[in-house]
Amino acid sequence: MNQSLLQQELIDVLGVWRGYCNEMGLLSSLLGILGFGIGFLLGVFIGFYFFIYSEPTDVEDPVVSPLCELDTDALQDLIPDIPLWVKSPDYDRVDWLNKFLQNMWPFLDKAICSTIRSVAEPIFAEYIGQYTITKIDFVTLNPGTLPPVLQGLKVYETNERELVMEPAIKWAGNPNIVVVVTSSSLQNLQIKLQLVDLQIFVAPRVTLKPLVPSFPCFANIMVSLMEKPHVDFGLKVLGGDVMAIPGLYRYVQEIIKKQVAVLYHWPQTLEIPVLDASLVGIKKPVGILHVKVVRAMKLLKMDLLGLSDPYVKLSLSGDSLPSRKTSIKKKNLNPEWNESFKLTVKDPQSQILHLDVIDWDKVGAHDRLGSQLLPLKLLIPNETKEFTLDLVKSSSISVAHDKKQRGQIVVELTYAPFREDTDGMSGPLNSFSWKENGLEMISGNDSPRGAGLLFVTVQGAKDVEGSRHNNPYVVIFFRGEKRKSKMVKKTRDPQWCEEFHFMLEDPPVHEKIHLEVLSKRNGISFRSKESLGHVDINLDDVVHNGRINEKYHLIDSKNGVIHVDLRWKSI
Repeated sequence: MNQSLLQQELIDVLGVWRGYCNEMGLLSSLLGILGFGIGFLLGVFIGFYFFIYSEPTDVEDPVVSPLCELDTDALQDLIPDIPLWVKSPDYDRVDWLNKFLQNMWPFLDKAICSTIRSVAEPIFAEYIGQYTITKIDFVTLNPGTLPPVLQGLKVYETNERELVMEPAIKWAGNPNIVVVVTSSSLQNLQIKLQLVDLQIFVAPRVTLKPLVPSFPCFANIMVSLMEKPHVDFGLKVLGGDVMAIPGLYRYVQEIIKKQVAVLYHWPQTLEIPVLDASLVGIKKPVGILHVKVVRAMKLLKMDLLGLSDPYVKLSLSGDSLPSRKTSIKKKNLNPEWNESFKLTVKDPQSQILHLDVIDWDKVGAHDRLGSQLLPLKLLIPNETKEFTLDLVKSSSISVAHDKKQRGQIVVELTYAPFREDTDGMSGPLNSFSWKENGLEMISGNDSPRGAGLLFVTVQGAKDVEGSRHNNPYVVIFFRGEKRKSKMVKKTRDPQWCEEFHFMLEDPPVHEKIHLEVLSKRNGISFRSKESLGHVDINLDDVVHNGRINEKYHLIDSKNGVIHVDLRWKSI
């Protein structure tokens, strides 16, 4: 009996011990897992701290050796750092410009800082109030002491009125830019962001256009990137360089390249206006004004016999061309002309048609019978409108008008603007056009029709040399009309930059325009004129393409070349 009781007590003690051991095993397992988690997090934090803030102590100064002592592998590694003017003959060496930037950098950096602030502050203002942000401000803004370096400069020669350059810019700067972001979520916590170790390599295309005769001689600066830029920088947040985090550097760099490419990668451009286009822009004709002088009534009596010999002189404001004149109607106070004229219009909203009725005198000055003005903004495009105008003493505002009846004049006006599609390809010899049922072929045999204006711009010439003198000018012959440019004295490379207009009833298909470069001796002498060369230009391509801007070799000239810009605009 006693033995069975003893065994039962022993079994109970063992059961209690086993339960105690199970509880202790579960507790030790939980403590082990918790210790592993805390140790892992602590180890990662300590490792990241030493990775970010530790500085290597085994850094040695680089070994500098002449290029002649380097082997092939070392030279291959140096090729990306060699300036472009060494690798490519198209790039010019611009040490003088780098010296200029170095001397001007202490002043340029302040101007750059001012520009950065003016651009960044509106962007910062958009984020105020979002993400609990209460303030974003620059604490330090310093581009550093190292200016950008131009490794080469390529200049393109074009036939347009522009200057195209491609500088290769490399900037390994030491800027110190600190931005503080204040947040209201954590008791006005201030997060400090610092940009350091900035490196940029970019090859932009800079275009100065159009070139104008007003300082600084170009109206706009167009900038576009031909390749994606290389950008490298360090970003410190609360003192730690976050760009050292594995994977983050490459990710941020790709984002910057993509965003810059979307904005400025060719053909996208950044346009920077320099001059006001309305002040320096040379207005081009936009249409043709058809004027029909019908008749005049009850004109003043200017002759001794109580009659007049009237004719009408008409011109447009802002036009330097000579005034157009009707025929003279002898001894008539109610003349009928029914004569038509065409005038080129550059600004239909501001230009005014001047009409002067004048009495012709065989001896002495002609007398004005009356004048009147007619603004073109009263006209509706492609609609003919008749006006009966009362003549006044003078069209000038400063002249007081009297109440004397001077008669009336009747004119019919039609403003015909140019077609918008004539600036570009207005119908090549063999082209395609989109239709609702597919693509349709347009044959070159379908010749363009309709009146229009032929623009002939003589830009300049090169290597035009005469045997006796070099005072070149250009004479243009077309359809019996003659135009003449100004004379440029004592030069073989004249620049005229003059534009001439030929108003035509039909397109000049299968026709040629003749240009001849002549030289004239100053003063009176025998054989004063000398031909320096000529060229005949076929106008078919001008009509079908809208524009041809080329340089042509002069016939009967050794090396002479003339630059001509031809345009055709139909109405």
